[in-house]
Amino acid sequence: MITGTAVATVVYNLRQRHPTLDMPVIDYDLALLFQPMLVLGISIGVAFNVIFADWMITVLLIILFIGMSAKAFLKGVETWKKETITKVEAAKRLELDRNGDQAEEFKCEPENLSNTTPKETKEPVKSEGSILKNIYWKELGLLVAVWVIVLALQIAKNYTATCSVLYWVLNFLQIPVAGGVSAYEAVALYKGRRTIASKGDVGTNWRPHQLVFYCACGITAGVVGGLLGLGGGFILGPLFLELGIPPQVSSATATFAMTFSASMSVVEYYLLKRFPVPYALYFFAVSTIAAFVGQHVVRKLINILGRASIIIFTLSLTIFVSALSLSGIGLAKMVPRIDRKEYMGFDSICSYT
Repeated sequence: MITGTAVATVVYNLRQRHPTLDMPVIDYDLALLFQPMLVLGISIGVAFNVIFADWMITVLLIILFIGMSAKAFLKGVETWKKETITKVEAAKRLELDRNGDQAEEFKCEPENLSNTTPKETKEPVKSEGSILKNIYWKELGLLVAVWVIVLALQIAKNYTATCSVLYWVLNFLQIPVAGGVSAYEAVALYKGRRTIASKGDVGTNWRPHQLVFYCACGITAGVVGGLLGLGGGFILGPLFLELGIPPQVSSATATFAMTFSASMSVVEYYLLKRFPVPYALYFFAVSTIAAFVGQHVVRKLINILGRASIIIFTLSLTIFVSALSLSGIGLAKMVPRIDRKEYMGFDSICSYT
């Protein structure tokens, strides 16, 4: 379901542009820093999913979702207040401009009265553009290469004996593949050869400990995403907002990275035979349609209200509702198992076939 939503959202966003800058709404440099670590973390998280009991995963999901929902809500309130201040200031400037134009009319010569165009004009940034122009092919190629190589290692691992030497070799080979691409992007950011352009001129000077911390966050998001059956985007979205990325760019880039990680989770869970295919295809189709409709409605609301904080509040509400749903479903499944006194502890990954 998450994969369907992510794919539909990315397809929709490929035509969209940054709300204020002349660039795609998807920040490929930001994705290049986080996505390889995210994919690596997914592999670790899926292994933990086999080890952890169902009730442990449910509890972790509820705690994580409630915390992230509260954090996103507070960020939404902060963004709403900033937008309100901006709208008030814009209204004041517009009123001053109107008063200035009225005073200027008395000073203008008759032949200049028809010229009401300001001397300094700024062409508005287009909200949509060509898909070919919006795709950065080099960065996309690197991201796809990481996904393909890690996927190939996962498939090859499926044909080896669990916990054999070759099994662990294939697992550890993912580290240089994913780590190498993220390290390439991190070094380029540190030396100034690349920038997180979606932030504008803010925060272009990166420190080593910042980049290491963000890469660690990418792995953590992947581990949590793989463990709990998410794509990691729920974690990256709020993190990007904390970095000062605009809500539209944060949502689009997090979903873009989540497309790779969520699809990786699907393949790994399929190899582990942990979900029914017809059931998954049904939810993939439903979530894809819902994502297209949701993207269109939210973008229309932003254009009408002029508030991008709607995205943050929508994210917060979605996460909170998910937490409530998981609480009910988790308790409904847990109580009968407790009554039957079933084993509800850790499992061994080496005993799983």
